Amino acid sequence: MSKNRVVITGMGAVTPLGNTITQLWDNLKSGTSGIDFVTKVNKDEFPAKVAAEVKEFDPTEYMDKKDSKRMDLFTQYAVAAARMAVEDANLEITDEIANRVGVWIGSGIGGMATYDEQFRKFVDKGYRRVSPFFVPMLIPDMAAGQVSIQLGAKGINNCSVTACSSGANSIGDAFKVIERGDADYMIAGGAEAPLTNMAFAGFSTAKALSFNEDPNTASRPFDKNRDGFVMGEGAGILILESLESAQKRGATIYAEITGYGATGDAYHITSPAPGGEGAARAISQAMEDADIQPEDVTYINAHGTSTGLNDKFETAAINTVFKEHAENLYVSSTKSMTGHLLGAGGAVEAIACVKSLQDSIIPPTINYETPDEECNLNYVPNEAIEKEYDVALSNSFGFGGHNVTLVFKKYQQ
Repeated sequence: MSKNRVVITGMGAVTPLGNTITQLWDNLKSGTSGIDFVTKVNKDEFPAKVAAEVKEFDPTEYMDKKDSKRMDLFTQYAVAAARMAVEDANLEITDEIANRVGVWIGSGIGGMATYDEQFRKFVDKGYRRVSPFFVPMLIPDMAAGQVSIQLGAKGINNCSVTACSSGANSIGDAFKVIERGDADYMIAGGAEAPLTNMAFAGFSTAKALSFNEDPNTASRPFDKNRDGFVMGEGAGILILESLESAQKRGATIYAEITGYGATGDAYHITSPAPGGEGAARAISQAMEDADIQPEDVTYINAHGTSTGLNDKFETAAINTVFKEHAENLYVSSTKSMTGHLLGAGGAVEAIACVKSLQDSIIPPTINYETPDEECNLNYVPNEAIEKEYDVALSNSFGFGGHNVTLVFKKYQQ
């Protein structure tokens, strides 16, 4: 059976580095950090003091004020980024095509702020004071649901909930929908707004967060002195489209998505499998799906969380798959600048890969000072590199043992 080629024709983002693709990419290229002292929770109550917060976001620029009040922040971010992406793709969702436009937007946690707020109301004032919108604001699939409603997309409507792999899984799953012919367009990505007391408490007691009190150095993927991730928030959305459709309507094509690998560790709820065994299988699977060899790959946007085990085992997985070619790879973690956007991370990092291919610039891993003998790759330390190349990979791994790799290629007819 012939497969449809799938291209990226639009992008939108709400991130700690800016609420447009231009701002996000300019800051990634220049090695600018979006991390600062957290303001959305009281930092004096937690051992973790820093976060990567979205700034100057006004939902009413993208949706009706009344509608926005019935959405958790993660859904607002998704709707905003989706509107930007559809506009960027110059895609008008008419009655003629609505049934062929799908939505697949992941979220790791969903409406955490709504949960915090409504639980307090329940405890203090009883069940009658809980909002009737509590459940539809809380559930992780509501970003996809609201994007579909707001934009009139009537095709397949779905949400991958795979912790920090959610955005990447959603893009991969959406890619397969178009590849097999079940839709012509997919609005795909991830959204997360986890900067709440309960999320901070949970990740702090799990000792997953960085307790480094200096915002400038807290997120330091692959550095020997890394001590945990910095939580972030936001959304990244891509418009995936069949090549045939994009050509027919004369759309601008940013890049092509050619491979998707997804595996399970079957090992531990939070720790990666030893040696990055599951991650290595995801990378290999994605490359096989894309029909490429190790030497075809130039850049890997790493999951690179700045945690002890992830960075060590991701490095091991890359070495396992690429063998002697590993020393020729450029590997960087943009989480050094954006923080870890959890379920939105893979989507924002997919955008970074597309922009990197488009502009022939590889973004850096900032805060890289002290090499770790167990992390022996070229992590593009501290400064971006100009490099013309054809293939980028993006890795995302999540609690529960989820491993995802996406393959992006420079578009050629």
